[in-house]
Amino acid sequence: MGGWSLIDAVERRPAAAFAGFLVLHGIVWTALPALLYANLPLDVIEALTLGREWQLGYEKLSPLPWWMVEAVYEVFGTDTAIYALSQAVVIVTFVAVWKTARPLVGATGALGAILIIDGIHFFNFSSVKFNHNVVEMPFWALAGFAFHAALRQGRLRHWILLGLALGLAWWAKYFMVILAVPLGLFMLFDRDARRRLAEGGPWIAAAVMLLVMAPHLVWLVQQHFTPLSYAESRLAPPRGALDHLLRPIEFVGGQLFFLLPTLLIAAPLVWPPATAAPRAEPGADAFDRRIVSLLAFGPAAAVFAMSLLGGRGTVAMWGYPLWLFLGLWMVMFARPALDRVRFGRIAALWAGVFAVLAVAFVVDYTVLQNFDHRYRAAFFPGAALSAAVTQRFEAATGTAPAYVIATMWDGGNVAHYSTLRPQPRVLIDGLPRRAPWIDMADLRARGAVVVWTTTDLRRRPHHMLPPEFAAALGAEIGEPFDLPFCRGHDVLHVGWAILYPQRQ
Repeated sequence: MGGWSLIDAVERRPAAAFAGFLVLHGIVWTALPALLYANLPLDVIEALTLGREWQLGYEKLSPLPWWMVEAVYEVFGTDTAIYALSQAVVIVTFVAVWKTARPLVGATGALGAILIIDGIHFFNFSSVKFNHNVVEMPFWALAGFAFHAALRQGRLRHWILLGLALGLAWWAKYFMVILAVPLGLFMLFDRDARRRLAEGGPWIAAAVMLLVMAPHLVWLVQQHFTPLSYAESRLAPPRGALDHLLRPIEFVGGQLFFLLPTLLIAAPLVWPPATAAPRAEPGADAFDRRIVSLLAFGPAAAVFAMSLLGGRGTVAMWGYPLWLFLGLWMVMFARPALDRVRFGRIAALWAGVFAVLAVAFVVDYTVLQNFDHRYRAAFFPGAALSAAVTQRFEAATGTAPAYVIATMWDGGNVAHYSTLRPQPRVLIDGLPRRAPWIDMADLRARGAVVVWTTTDLRRRPHHMLPPEFAAALGAEIGEPFDLPFCRGHDVLHVGWAILYPQRQ
């Protein structure tokens, strides 16, 4: 009886149940990394290293995610706030999907659609590592909501929201073109959508999108599209004609693997089979179904076509925003009515998957470390490294280090975990072109601490400056030392040197 009472309560107040789901999701996936991570993940360290420079663009990716991390850290000053930021972004994504789904499949159907997609690890297990993949999701979801609403209602505010969402998605990740292109093609080829082209709305959306994108587009032109070169380098070039077939199949296979928990949660939509005719959706017609089908599969089809034509490899993590509307599509096209029995089964399967993913996260960072000996950045001794090299620099020079010459990871940890204010700035890889905002004359005048590390016993630091740190030539090399990882048996071998301040 207790289970059915819960289902009855959900059906009576699905919006309240949705709010409860959001609270539970946010608390669990904020608390787990906050409790189990001893060190911030790589992507977050990179975000803090670059975001604090507040540049209009960077050599690798678009800047918005890095600005967001820096802003949150400046306001709250804790690592936990960054984990909470990840879940806030996920929650906004869920809300946008819910707003899209509710008029089409009802509140209970919308909640079912959300529970289904929450089985994808992009929304939970992997979302704790705040990065560009996480940040692009809410803008994709908002664009999907606005696109559907604009086509159905034709209101100016929805077209403006569409342009704004797509423009901000560009600032989040250049991958947004994989969404924008299918939306544009749908407008051209769908008979009902094409009628909107005779109105001002789509053109206003395009203008808003370009206006929002413009500052970064100008920067890209000035920088000769350097970040796009980085994106291209992530795609493995074709090795032969067969890759035009194999690479797309690899992409589909990888995404299907990620979707297995979602397919499990959605199973009650089709099993047991329906014995009656399909029920009519509360507010969905054939046009709605075409729009939702586009949102559910259009971007993934674009990636597949790109790989098919170019023969290039794809990146598994591209799947983050691709399946936001898959749950809605499943609920819309399911033959059986989503009665309380089927919804109860979906909710029970979701609860099981949610618990398994949470337990797997705990086990990965508490138990498996004792058996698999896999490198885990979350156990990196960033705070100890920062304190050790800072103390050595201060003892040798009598001043605090203003600059660190190191890799993004080593230097970012030294800077972030430093107790100094302002924190040291990082000359990434010792290459001025990788940190063009740093005044090299000021670096030489104030000096810098040079750091390089390894966990490989065969390549321990020795009394020789790494050749890639050409900017640190003349630095005085110190005695290497070791630091234990925060947990586990790994040991960090640290090489360091001091580039003494140049007297004027």
